[in-house]
Amino acid sequence: MEYKTILTTKEEGYAIVTLNRPKEMNAVSLQMKRDLENCFVELEGDDSVRAVILTGGSYVFSAGEDIKELEALPDSEVDDYFKSIISYLQKIYTFRKPVVAAVGGIALGGGFNLATVCDLIIASESAIFAHPELKFGLNPLFDPLRRFVGTAKAKELTMLGEPVGAKEALRIGLVNKIASPDEFMNEARMVAKALSRRLPKAVEAVKRISDVVPRLDKSSVLEHEFEITALLFSRAESKKHMREFIAGLKKRKKE
Repeated sequence: MEYKTILTTKEEGYAIVTLNRPKEMNAVSLQMKRDLENCFVELEGDDSVRAVILTGGSYVFSAGEDIKELEALPDSEVDDYFKSIISYLQKIYTFRKPVVAAVGGIALGGGFNLATVCDLIIASESAIFAHPELKFGLNPLFDPLRRFVGTAKAKELTMLGEPVGAKEALRIGLVNKIASPDEFMNEARMVAKALSRRLPKAVEAVKRISDVVPRLDKSSVLEHEFEITALLFSRAESKKHMREFIAGLKKRKKE
């Protein structure tokens, strides 16, 4: 499928989705929302794709919502516009396969939101994250950020809106890894490649578990997790991989 505001490429086991509005610093327009939602629908149905990297390239991830588009928005279209934001973010947030955000440069406001609805974040050392929305009288998206850094830190980042650099982002758990501007995409590729080699159903199960268990008590957590483990264990594919793993261990011992 052809898209107007994003580029897509496929590598072995995973896809790379690149935001492509460089003159607008990858500001998220209505067209980009449609393109991203349609793209992730397509990738979810593609069995050759087991993981996705979402990036804006080396110099900027996304400057956020398209302010020019928002400023010109008639009151009669406000509800539909914000429904479009919910729809495209929800598609990525609930995507069955792992999504790795590869953030080079700034991720502001809606761009920050876009990074935090992904599963993992790999950042360039030049990355900067910030939520300036309160300065415009708008509320930042809170829950996806809270899942990365916890409630207290999420309140700080959203209420104060101060920028966070890559090293601080790593320290507070916002990003999983950082690398130089020349290497962060290679790091993201290595992560996506490793994820693509895992059993898809098992990776999907981890995503579901991470959504459910924070809402359960201790006993229910163990029951829920081992119910899923039992379902996965009963699959012939899982047992096949266990046999291969044991055979590999035996071979290494002999060597």
